[in-house]
Amino acid sequence: MPRLLIFIVAYHAEVTIAKVLRRIPASLTDHYNVEVLIIDDASADATFTVGVKAGRADHMPFSVTVLYNPVNQGYGGNQKIGYHYAIDNGFDYVALLHGDGQYAPEVLPELMEVFRSTPADAVFGSRMMKSGEALKGKMPLYKYFGNRALTKIQNRLLGTHLSEFHSGYRVYSTRALRQLPFERNTNDFHFDTEIIIQLLFAGRRIDEYPIPTYYGDEICRVNGIKYAKNVLKACLQASLQKTYLFYDRRFDCAPSAKGDHYPSKLDFDSTHARALDLIPAGSRVLDLGSGTGAVGSALIERKGCSVVGVDVERGSMTTGYEQLVIADLNAGIPKVGDRPFDYVLALDVIEHLNDPEAFLDELRQLTAPWPDAKIIFTTGNIGFIFMRLSLLVGRFEYGRRGILDMTHTRLFTFATLQRAARSAGFVIEHTEGVVPPLPFIFGSSRLSRALMATARLLVKIQPRLFGFQCLLVARPRPTLPTLRARAQVAAQERATAARRRYRKGLQRRGSAMPLHRRAADVVRSVAAILPTRAARPNLP
Repeated sequence: MPRLLIFIVAYHAEVTIAKVLRRIPASLTDHYNVEVLIIDDASADATFTVGVKAGRADHMPFSVTVLYNPVNQGYGGNQKIGYHYAIDNGFDYVALLHGDGQYAPEVLPELMEVFRSTPADAVFGSRMMKSGEALKGKMPLYKYFGNRALTKIQNRLLGTHLSEFHSGYRVYSTRALRQLPFERNTNDFHFDTEIIIQLLFAGRRIDEYPIPTYYGDEICRVNGIKYAKNVLKACLQASLQKTYLFYDRRFDCAPSAKGDHYPSKLDFDSTHARALDLIPAGSRVLDLGSGTGAVGSALIERKGCSVVGVDVERGSMTTGYEQLVIADLNAGIPKVGDRPFDYVLALDVIEHLNDPEAFLDELRQLTAPWPDAKIIFTTGNIGFIFMRLSLLVGRFEYGRRGILDMTHTRLFTFATLQRAARSAGFVIEHTEGVVPPLPFIFGSSRLSRALMATARLLVKIQPRLFGFQCLLVARPRPTLPTLRARAQVAAQERATAARRRYRKGLQRRGSAMPLHRRAADVVRSVAAILPTRAARPNLP
């Protein structure tokens, strides 16, 4: 049978702890191998002693373990120890109960039944699912309205629909807990909110079940104002982290998968959409760092382009590519054939490379022989206004996405990107700022469209400040070997043309021309194709 740990957090609960133990339904043993863990969080009363005595009673149908924290760990800190115990001892589920009896142990079988009927990862007992039940259970009015107001704000910030964020009656799957960095959470009372955020970010399912409300003469140890402030702060930080404008390791628990590429941005104003606009139909395109292949695929389908891609692995949308070369650009640009390309895409590539300058030099060497080639670079703008404001208040944090992506090795402003391109031998033809990817945050809503219109106006006015990304179109200057080769070819062409003109001249004049005049013409023609004396300093 699955193993269930009933974990009771206890602090100054000598009067209630034995009663809570007796109220746990023995029927749970019909479906689960049940054990009870009590952790006394440095109580100054006899909570530990009473808990040990009650756990040894003959009528107790469960094995009971009682631990004691010599130093108070706080409500959240105590939970961390209990969840670690459940994971370390191989339990399948851990149910959180409070030692003061505020949550009815009798409802545990119903909570566990949710796991048997749904693929839930956590089940919360909610006092707010049934209208009016919380007030009937003597929940103080200030707590009731505070609970409702906070929950509404939290749902709005996190995009959830929970009936209550503040219930302490919860059952977790230890499989889900293993994925959560709950040890990084607070030791205070808003631990419960932070672990909800972690479950959401980890893509775990939370179900709710209605429970009765009971308020007796227990002592409330929560500072309501401080608690509300901390709860809202955590939710706001999590909301900003979803938009990649804030980062905290507590909430970095989304599952990572191989091939986790940047999403396509073709459906709104973005670097992807602009690259698609800038490349003419029928062009031959080299897509460096092709990722999923979204841009290259769109060029093929919408504009009839021929695309060759380069990336460390095959993208899901690269099936239509003329060729896909599997290579790491940090090891250099691989051979991509002898045919020239009209355009080279380096979208959000340069900031990920160990040596961007070497990449730019190599790219110039590759493209210089192609007289009509153009390169489109894009990268995040570290001079974006939000980055400047963050630095002003002392924040400079990397995250999963955005301008300060953890995989970035180099950061650029408009000026530094332009200078890097010029230093590598590129001539810049066009530079523009690109708006933030607001639809990723706000969807395709009316608000999103209004914000995008505002962002476009601001970027047009001051791209270096309001541009989320830099887009640069450049062409390579010919290299010195290329210029020398061109000079040699031109010299040969001019010499050939001179000889052709001479022969035509002879034909026009005819054979009747005096011999001495024909000899003079030959001398002049030969002199025209020979280097001058200034070009032959070592000749006498």
